[in-house]
Amino acid sequence: MSLFSVHRAVDEAEASAYSDMWRSLLPLGLNSDTGGYRRFAWNTADLACRDWFRSEAAARGLEVETDRNGNLWAWWGPKGPGAIVTGSHLDSVPDGGAFDGPLGVVSSFAAVDVLRARGFTPAKPFAVACFSDEEGARFGIACAGSRLMTGALSAEKARGLCDLDGVTMASAMEQAGQDPATLGRDDERLEGIAAYVELHVEQGKALAFTESPVAVASAIWPHSRWRFEFAGEANHAGTTRLEDRRDPMLTYANAVLAARKKAKLGGAVATFGRLVVEPNGTNAIPSRVRAWLDVRAPADEILAAVTEEIIKAADERAGRDGTVLSTERESHTPVVEFDDVLRNRLAGSLRQTFGAVPVLPTGAGHDAGILAAAVPTAMLYVRNPTGVSHAPGEHADDRDCLAGVTALADVLQELCQ
Repeated sequence: MSLFSVHRAVDEAEASAYSDMWRSLLPLGLNSDTGGYRRFAWNTADLACRDWFRSEAAARGLEVETDRNGNLWAWWGPKGPGAIVTGSHLDSVPDGGAFDGPLGVVSSFAAVDVLRARGFTPAKPFAVACFSDEEGARFGIACAGSRLMTGALSAEKARGLCDLDGVTMASAMEQAGQDPATLGRDDERLEGIAAYVELHVEQGKALAFTESPVAVASAIWPHSRWRFEFAGEANHAGTTRLEDRRDPMLTYANAVLAARKKAKLGGAVATFGRLVVEPNGTNAIPSRVRAWLDVRAPADEILAAVTEEIIKAADERAGRDGTVLSTERESHTPVVEFDDVLRNRLAGSLRQTFGAVPVLPTGAGHDAGILAAAVPTAMLYVRNPTGVSHAPGEHADDRDCLAGVTALADVLQELCQ
C-alpha cells in the first residue's frame, strides 16, 4: 500500500493551498537573529497571528468568534450542541520552532479543504479552535486559555498574572481589545463539545524509528511548574570575601544540579529554564534570584516525590549558603489518559489509509490535556525526524505534514457524520 490510498490522497491543489498557508504564517513573530518565534500572549506577533486565523477562516467562509477567555473559534456551518472541534494554538515559547501549535491550526484548515474536495459536509456542528496562551511564555501559566475555559485557572488569578515588565494579563488583554472581566469557566461551551481532536508535531522522535508518519496519543505525563526565589545579600564582587558572602546565585546553581540528579534517580525530567537576577550587575553579588522549575514524570506519585527531593536539596543548600529559599507551585497538570473510546475510533479511522498506527504517551502538555477533564479528547502526532522541539530546529517533512492532514480529515469525517 502506498502512503495514501488513492481516494484519500491530498491532491496537488490542496497541497499548494497548504503551502500557501504556511508561507503567510511563517514571517509572523519570527526573530531573524535566532530563527525562532516570539509569539507571546497578546503581544504584537500574537495579535498578527489572530488576524491570520480570522483571514484563513474568512477565506473558507467560516464564522469566527472570540470566546470569553480570548480563544478563537471558526465554525463551519451552524453552531450547536454535539460539536466536533479540532485545532491547537499559535503562540510560542521564547525563540520556539514553527510547528509546535501552528501545525495543528494549519492542518485543521487544510482538513476542511480536503473534506470539501471530497464533497463532504459535516452533519454535526464543527469548529476549528485556536487556544490562547498555550505556552505560558509571557505570564507563566501554560494553557491559560483552556485552563480558564475549564475552570482550572481562576479568573481572579489570571487577571493578576504579571509578565517580567510588570504588565498584568488583564492590562494586556484590555490593550488588545479583549475584556478581562469576562474571564472564567465556560460551561455552556464545554457542554456543547462532543469531542476535541488536536493534531500536533511529535515532541520527541519515537516515530522517527517507525514507518508511520502519524501516531495516536495515549496519555500525557503529569507535570508541574514552580517558582523558586533565592534571597541573599547584595555586595561587591571584588571586595567581599567568599566566606562573608550570602550569594543566592550559588544556591541556585546547586539547585540546578540537584534537579538533574533527583530527576535521573527518580525516573523523571526536571529543568530550570527561566531565570531573573537582581540587581543583575557583572560586578555585583546578587540580592535575589528567581528561577522557574519544570518537572514531569510518568506518574503523579513520581512527580510529587522528585519535586519534594529537589526542594529539600535546595533548601538544605540555602541553609549552608546563608540564603533563604521560598517556593510556589504556579501550575500543576495531573496525568491525562485520553478517552479510550475516542482514541480507538481514531485508530480505526486511520487503519484503512495508514494501517495500524503507533499509540504513544508524551511528556509535553497540550490544551487537549486540559480539556480532557471536561470533554472527550484525543490527539494525533506527526513525525518529527530529529525530535527537536521548543527550538528553531523543530521540523516535520512536507510529506509527513500532508499525511497528518489526511489523517485528520479521515478522523473528522467519521466523527462528523
